[in-house]
Amino acid sequence: ARGGGARGAHGARRVGGPRQTRAQCRHAGPPGSAAALATLAADLPGAGIIEAADRLAEVAAKLDHAGRVLGAANAALPVPDDPLSRLWQAATTLREHRGDGHVAALVTAGLGGCEVLAWRASHDLSREILQPNRGWDDEQWHAATRRLHERGWLDANGHPTATGVSAFQQIEVATDRACAGAWTGADTGRLRALLTPLARACHTRIPPLNPIGLPIPGENDEKTSKHI
Repeated sequence: ARGGGARGAHGARRVGGPRQTRAQCRHAGPPGSAAALATLAADLPGAGIIEAADRLAEVAAKLDHAGRVLGAANAALPVPDDPLSRLWQAATTLREHRGDGHVAALVTAGLGGCEVLAWRASHDLSREILQPNRGWDDEQWHAATRRLHERGWLDANGHPTATGVSAFQQIEVATDRACAGAWTGADTGRLRALLTPLARACHTRIPPLNPIGLPIPGENDEKTSKHI
């Protein structure tokens, strides 16, 4: 989304110090994330973490990063030896790879960043959480909502129409199809079983309403599987 990405990158650089480069911030990510995960995973079986990291890294290694800038940037990092760092990097690479494909599908459908968020806020997320975290002002948000009305995606009361729900579902289908190749042959059931305890532990620290729309692990298997 416009504004949010630049602001996030700038914030990351400030945390690292005035001379911190984006590449250095990217390299600093896995150790910091692993330290946070180590606390949350303290009571989980170590063998399960290692297996999950190995399985997820195997899937990530099969990704085709052509045209996927953020996925490629994460895949270019050295593979860590530490299981939690390896798990984090593989999950991040897979997430960004899918995200790159999702952006391509949205652009193909003629949707801008603010329109996507306004749509989600009308459908299943919270404007109060999304708008300030993504950096859009009220004028931009109202303009995006107006365009969704004009597309026939929102009714007079700002609620999703059947047309909008169907059209956005097709975008999700196109996104999933574009990233499905690497998952061929992967035991997703086993991965879900391995990752759900860690996801539940993480969810104890993640607010129920959050700007990335994370579901509660296990509450909806279909939605949860998209975030593995």
